[in-house]
Amino acid sequence: MVGFPRYAVWQQEMSGKAEFAKAEQNRRIKIEEAKANLEAEKLNAQAEIERAKGAAEAIKIENGSITPTYIQYLWVRQQNLSANKVIYIPTEASLPILEAKQ
Repeated sequence: MVGFPRYAVWQQEMSGKAEFAKAEQNRRIKIEEAKANLEAEKLNAQAEIERAKGAAEAIKIENGSITPTYIQYLWVRQQNLSANKVIYIPTEASLPILEAKQ
């Protein structure tokens, strides 16, 4: 019983050091996660820039003239075409071609 007060003080000191080390480790983890998120955003931005450069180059190749038909083609190409999907494309009178049978 004589050494108990000293042990209690030592135990509290060790507990405090453990809590401090845990907080420090959590802080380091958050910093590393933030760095990873920043790197991912930079790479996404670079990918978007490259996509925009490709689109600009395609427009230059077409001599800057994009027709409504070409815009429809691009829209259809972007759709995820599946066997069950039906796409209606307007005709000259802006009326859709109706599906007679499926």
